[in-house]
Amino acid sequence: MSIKKQVLFVCVENAGRSQMAEALTRLRAGDAIDPQSAGSKPSGRINPDAITAMKEMGYDLAAHKSKSLDEIPAVEYDAVVTMGCGDACPFVRARQRFDWNIPDPKGKSLEEVRLIRDTIDAKLEELYRALTFEAKLK
Repeated sequence: MSIKKQVLFVCVENAGRSQMAEALTRLRAGDAIDPQSAGSKPSGRINPDAITAMKEMGYDLAAHKSKSLDEIPAVEYDAVVTMGCGDACPFVRARQRFDWNIPDPKGKSLEEVRLIRDTIDAKLEELYRALTFEAKLK
């Protein structure tokens, strides 16, 4: 029996990038990872184009809500991934940290949001390998 890895994706508004990363992880990682997402200044709504881009992948992002770091479990995460929020991303306890400088989809065209989604999806492969490698070391 393996223990799920705890992963947190953080961006500023928790409306696009971190939401898509959480959704893609739920689609791709099965029971291996328990993903969360949060924002340093949540917008309170999910970007409609992010919802559309994820619907194309078979995931209903409309069921998610934009949330703050105060609303997520206060645990030490196996990995925290910041998504280009710089100083706006406060410290969260984690064994590993990754900073993906990914553009904010806010105000972008649907085609640009799809490219951002696909960039996140590709970067998730690197994250899964890093988490798997860490698990083999223990």
